[in-house]
Amino acid sequence: MYVLRNDSLEVQILDPVADQERLGTRYCTGGYIFQIRDAVHGDLLTGPTFPASFNTFDGQGIPDAFKLGPIQRPGASDGTALIIGVGICDLEADQVREFCTWDVAADDTGIRFRTSQTFEQTVLELERQVSLNGRTIRSATWLRNRGKRPLPFRWFPHPFYPHPETDELCRFNLPVSFPANDGYEVAESGFIRRRGWPWTAGHYQALDFPGGAPLVILQRHPKLGLVSGTCSYIPTYLPIWGNPCTFSWEPFLDGSIGAGQERAWHIDYDF
Repeated sequence: MYVLRNDSLEVQILDPVADQERLGTRYCTGGYIFQIRDAVHGDLLTGPTFPASFNTFDGQGIPDAFKLGPIQRPGASDGTALIIGVGICDLEADQVREFCTWDVAADDTGIRFRTSQTFEQTVLELERQVSLNGRTIRSATWLRNRGKRPLPFRWFPHPFYPHPETDELCRFNLPVSFPANDGYEVAESGFIRRRGWPWTAGHYQALDFPGGAPLVILQRHPKLGLVSGTCSYIPTYLPIWGNPCTFSWEPFLDGSIGAGQERAWHIDYDF
């Protein structure tokens, strides 16, 4: 495991080789933030099964995923696909056949992961960087199309926060709305809050939002009071999800990159 550290925070990042038993088909294997630890308050992140257990699908910390945009052979029926940032996978068996190989460069403030992937006529380069500046962790991504055809992608981050003591969970800089449901409602403060707590199951809800501007999220935290996330991009889809162990928001980015072009984006997590 790689570690970034300063006087107040420690950022633990999975090693794509040494920590391969913690990696599967779902999450990007380079730049996977496994835990953030405060010098005073201890662990700041959780997961759907944390601390009782761990599995590669649920994960923990702040993973990110390209899995919902697999690249398959036209007309193929054998389940073989390229998952960006993971490798060649068997979708039917939900297994990685061949993990992608990362070049890793680290210094005191950041760790950069670079990989090249080729599948059929798809040729791409992916770069992931996690950096620490004060109490801000930046998770940055560069995706480059080195092939001759457009490169479609679907990506989202999945930060897992522990439930706060209050029912209030998060608030966005953009107005959001959603149908009445058993899990969430909007409080007078503008925060989305839990309903029917304590929960015994998971609650997923897609949010309606106007778009037009990058997203900023305020998140209640049981140890720090309030933390935040700032996206450099305008989300194309925005769901929230939680279960009895954790709560998460997932600002998706869907797009297509032309031949010889690249796309770059990042999220700043402030603790």
